[in-house]
Amino acid sequence: MPGIRTSTTIAATTEEVWDALADISTHVEWMADAESIRFTSTRRSGVGTTFDCATKVGPLRLMDEMEITRWDVGRAMGVRHVGLVTGSGLFSLAPSGPEATVLTWTEELRFPWWLGGSIGAWAARPVLGWIWRGNLRRLTQRVEGARPPQ
Repeated sequence: MPGIRTSTTIAATTEEVWDALADISTHVEWMADAESIRFTSTRRSGVGTTFDCATKVGPLRLMDEMEITRWDVGRAMGVRHVGLVTGSGLFSLAPSGPEATVLTWTEELRFPWWLGGSIGAWAARPVLGWIWRGNLRRLTQRVEGARPPQ
């Protein structure tokens, strides 16, 4: 599947955005498609962390098995999907002035044959893009809402 890429600018420092992003256990609080996360490694952060994420998109439910493959504090977090849906994802952060951060989310996913393979992945792009843009809006509200008044 060609990659899905979405981004947003958050009125917070890269450190503040990273702190929210790095707490993997809270992703279910701002990701509409993530119902629960269960760590399968003793690690809870950093490269090598593994977890299962119960995922729901419309009527489709599946267990997304993931492994953190990149952990550049304040800059990037990469993940490999190793379950039924395979592929990779990346959150990257870039400063945009002293008090703003551009957060970009890129995913490249491969679907199994019973989900339509490459045709299913192509058809899912607009739906997943819409969901992920909403996820970034919720993360933005979470991070900006946690900032002390200026």
